[in-house]
Amino acid sequence: MSEAVLATLREGKFNKNAARRVRVSGLIPAVVYGAGKDSQAITVDPKAITKILHSESGHNTIFDLSVGAEPAIKAMIVDWQYEPIKGKLLHIDLKRIAMDKAMRVNVPVMLVGTATGVKNQGGILDHILREVEIECLPGDIPSHIDVDVTNLGLHDAVHVSDLPHGGKFKFIVEENAVVAHVTIVKEEAAAEVVAAPTEPEVAKKGKQDAAAEGAKK
Repeated sequence: MSEAVLATLREGKFNKNAARRVRVSGLIPAVVYGAGKDSQAITVDPKAITKILHSESGHNTIFDLSVGAEPAIKAMIVDWQYEPIKGKLLHIDLKRIAMDKAMRVNVPVMLVGTATGVKNQGGILDHILREVEIECLPGDIPSHIDVDVTNLGLHDAVHVSDLPHGGKFKFIVEENAVVAHVTIVKEEAAAEVVAAPTEPEVAKKGKQDAAAEGAKK
């Protein structure tokens, strides 16, 4: 994905009031750092950032960042903050990226297919590890890693060692870490859920019986 983000240097005080004025103008405050250079306080268009975050590669997207009249650099979104009620972007952190140096990132793991343990054996597919940490060159970061779970039976599991290996990246997470497995609800637990609603009625009936016995006396 080839994207370009234009930024303007921020000047003056960097406090809440200043940040609020930036947002009122239709932009959001941001910071860019890394690559052995000083950090810069900048402003960017939230629409451009939102487009990147909602893209297939998401926050792992490498894009061109132009700060004022400076030559464009490669950058990545490393942190962002949303307004809790309206969901608007409030602030982002960007990192300068050296395309010739390996870096570590987390990428999503996508489960492909319907597990036979779910389709034919009444199991439930539990997706445990939704992201894995990898190391590779910035240009080789995959948008996601696919794993086929079609042949996964009841009580079977997919581990990191079962994910596609031998590409341009290496896994940092433990090879025996469980990515997903097919499990089933225990009969005892299901019985407790069914029995639970009847308990208050039993207690109520007990009180009525006690009252009836007292009346007979």
